[in-house]
Amino acid sequence: MPQFLNAAGPGFEANFAALLSAKREDAPDVDDAVAAIIADVRARGDAALIELTARFDRLDLTPETLAFSVEEIEEHCARVPPEDRAALELAAERIRAYHERQMPADARWTDATGADLGWRWSAVGAAGLYVPGGLASYPSSVLMNAIPARVAGVERLEIACPTPEGVVNPLVLLAARLAGVDTVWRIGGAQAIAALAYGTETIPPVDKITGPGNAYVAAAKRRVFGRVGIDMIAGPSEILIIADADNDPDWIALDLLSQAEHDESAQALLITTDAGFGQKVAAAVEKRLETLERRAIAGASWRDFGAVIVVDTLTQAAALSDRIAPEHLELCVADPEALLTRIRHAGAVFLGPLTPEAVGDYIGGPNHVLPTARSARFSSGLSVLDFLKRTTIARMTPEALAAIGPAGERLAQSESLEAHGLSIRARLDRLNRG
Repeated sequence: MPQFLNAAGPGFEANFAALLSAKREDAPDVDDAVAAIIADVRARGDAALIELTARFDRLDLTPETLAFSVEEIEEHCARVPPEDRAALELAAERIRAYHERQMPADARWTDATGADLGWRWSAVGAAGLYVPGGLASYPSSVLMNAIPARVAGVERLEIACPTPEGVVNPLVLLAARLAGVDTVWRIGGAQAIAALAYGTETIPPVDKITGPGNAYVAAAKRRVFGRVGIDMIAGPSEILIIADADNDPDWIALDLLSQAEHDESAQALLITTDAGFGQKVAAAVEKRLETLERRAIAGASWRDFGAVIVVDTLTQAAALSDRIAPEHLELCVADPEALLTRIRHAGAVFLGPLTPEAVGDYIGGPNHVLPTARSARFSSGLSVLDFLKRTTIARMTPEALAAIGPAGERLAQSESLEAHGLSIRARLDRLNRG
């Protein structure tokens, strides 16, 4: 059973703080091993990749077979059932339409001094998208990473997707084709991140790496950051549901389990204004766990990290939610729009009982790559902006330089940067001489 907390009860603050600080990340000390793998790939390139893939994925490759051929991709895509293909195509269409609206506009204007100012957006040249392989390969993650990159204008998209013992998920390859991916490499782990960041004889380096992975992948992304950009370091999945008593307890239970089934370290939380309803939801979770296919994983998550929190008002619920800063937040209340105005920190918000978080994972349109572990306090989910960079633009006219140049010279002198000031003064003197 999960924890049951009452915001009005004794010891609540200490118990809630303990809930927030629970160590859920399955992060063994892998940094030394990852550092060695990265160094090996940098030093030996393809040879290191091939050896590491044979060791970890039990798959023998050559430089020629590191990537799927066009023929192989076509063959696997042809195996996708029509119903699955139609669902994936609809998801791709909706994700693309949503992210096209995120594209920012360039801007240029002339200010009061006559200076021409502005900015211009441009895409990174190449992006590497990591997709976990084997049983945990998710075609939805391919769409969520690759489509925003293509919408942003990234010219080259590379996917690293391990295929342990040669096991391939045809839906992943179909998703890659629908999203416009150029190359799908059958490599994974820290060695794949190293290859994408530094390149090998066969694999060209990229400018940014996105996508989820295990502790080794996360550690590798940390290590290559700076050489390339990364999206975020994602932790275990999490969901918070704020619900009143006018909900179906089974629906709320299923929504909690939709994240608990991801990982034993996932976290599913319910905040409610009705203690009896909280008990009904907990009972519904236990009943569903009797038959759920991933009941061992979901049950461990719910037992070790789940909680039902009872509050007096929705205002209290919103305040606690902001302290949790959840990856996924469902507002299953009579007026979710009003409650939304009180929420500041959340990766994604789902409004009303007919909007389960699972819709967002697949078909809603917004991205499902979201900040975890309370990082929604300062970061956002993946978007086209992750594949864009902003270049500022400035052009001084004689009038503008005459108006603002002396102040710039003065500030340079105050910082004892003589050449800075002289570079402005030289132009001002030329202007003064006509």
